[in-house]
Amino acid sequence: MLSALKRSLQSKPSSQEIQANILAGLTVGVIALPLSMALAIASGVPPQHGLYTAIVAGIVIALTGGSKVNISGPTAAFVVILLPIVQEFGLGGLLISGFMAGIILIMMGVGRLGKFIEIVPYPVTVGFTAGIGVVIATFQIKDFLGLGIESLDGHYVDKLMAIVYALPSVEWKETLIGVLTLAVLLVWPKFRSKVPAHLIALLVGSILAWLLTLYVPGFSVATIGSYFSYDIDGLSGSGIPPILPAFAWPWNLPGADGTPIGLSFELIRQLLPAAITIAILGSLESLLCAVVADGMSGKKHNSNDELIGQGIGNLISPLFGGLPATAAIARTAANIKSGGSMPLASVVHSVFIVASILLLAPLLSYIPMASMAALLLLVAWNMSDAKHFVRTLKVAPRDDVLVLVLCFLLTVLFDMTVAVAVGIGLAGMLFIRKSIGLTQASMIEGDHADYDLPDSTVVYDINGPLFFGSAQKALRAITAVRPEIRVVILDMSEVTLLDMSAIVAMESIAHELQGRSVGMVIANLQPRMILKLERAGIQTQSGSIAFSATLDDSFDAAKGMLQ
Repeated sequence: MLSALKRSLQSKPSSQEIQANILAGLTVGVIALPLSMALAIASGVPPQHGLYTAIVAGIVIALTGGSKVNISGPTAAFVVILLPIVQEFGLGGLLISGFMAGIILIMMGVGRLGKFIEIVPYPVTVGFTAGIGVVIATFQIKDFLGLGIESLDGHYVDKLMAIVYALPSVEWKETLIGVLTLAVLLVWPKFRSKVPAHLIALLVGSILAWLLTLYVPGFSVATIGSYFSYDIDGLSGSGIPPILPAFAWPWNLPGADGTPIGLSFELIRQLLPAAITIAILGSLESLLCAVVADGMSGKKHNSNDELIGQGIGNLISPLFGGLPATAAIARTAANIKSGGSMPLASVVHSVFIVASILLLAPLLSYIPMASMAALLLLVAWNMSDAKHFVRTLKVAPRDDVLVLVLCFLLTVLFDMTVAVAVGIGLAGMLFIRKSIGLTQASMIEGDHADYDLPDSTVVYDINGPLFFGSAQKALRAITAVRPEIRVVILDMSEVTLLDMSAIVAMESIAHELQGRSVGMVIANLQPRMILKLERAGIQTQSGSIAFSATLDDSFDAAKGMLQ
């Protein structure tokens, strides 16, 4: 982390690079401003907390992380995790869980676990991200259609049924604004304008709603200003407070009942699973974003430094009212395309949001909730990556399709923690099953044309890794030799792995063959694996056990045992 911060502060860019990064930061700031508010609303908290996340985490992670171009802040992937936390533990519980996730991320980085994140199988990643997209989209139907639902509680099926039962209460005014906003979001990119589509869409939705409210009797829609209010240090109002984030311990903030949540071991125990999930998802998304950014920018990130930087950002962000944060792929891609090449761009993006809070807070209050829902519907669609999901279903092996579908369903019906745990576990089991099939032990008898061996000698050619899943299967037949066999040769030139289960199996075979006065010659085994066997007690014994470097030497050793 210190090396990453030192690199950030000691770099000496040219004036052209500084100018390019300032412009890139302003571009990303325009993109991040409405997204940060929308993602905070989707997570069940007032929109300013999303802005605080982009400000604090955007600066801290950029200066301490392992990527020069990543833009960090609130992301859509966290929504399905954060919303249940807010519903059960309130804002205070959410910020405490983010603080705990920061500690876990730092421990992962210090433990140099950055590379281990890459072992998460592709079907697991696609499955849970598509599931998250479906869940986010489902939750936006309420505001998009103006349904008369006070709150969406319970599991996914309960929330879905509540939406279905409320469909007769569709409000045409909200739907009109939502549909028009979504239409602009879809059509504007076709003009290839440098102005982000969501900025134009929210402007159109807000201006249209404002004009219709002025000139159409009885027309009104829910806006950020009518939906949220604040009362901070004697300053009260509606919408977003025009003040900077202030320091406050998370445990002094309100829980689900509106009173300070406090801090206790029991609360930490209850929030620990959520904190672990936030840390795992944050590490996955940030490192995936860094890999994508490397491909686009030609730079190289440090995965462990990136985890530490993400951890520091998630430690500090909750102290200023910020949500859990991670690197955002869309914002990072926009940064690189706009000329961003150093952490300065992320800092400028955060400063832009600070200026927006101070200068534009009253105007931001006019954004309709239906327009925010339309923006999140598009975010959910992009996140679901439907093309890759369908392509995986079509071309992937059957086992991978099973993992993909299971992760998707578990994410939607239960939660992402269960989906990732079950998905990785199932993928691991299926991989072990495939690996077991790759390990074989075939017998080559003495009368084989390639070998000049006595009939009392048999050769087993062992191929593949010998581990807890394959050792017993591959070595089981070795002891089932005919009574006249006096020497068994094991050609282990293609054995790539030998774990403790295989060592125990080899030890059992050696004892059984010794009890029947049958010699065993181990040929072509790698020296490091021979050392493992010798440590376990399988050592050279005259007339009983021998090691040979080549197959020809093993034949000589076998003849010596027979004599």
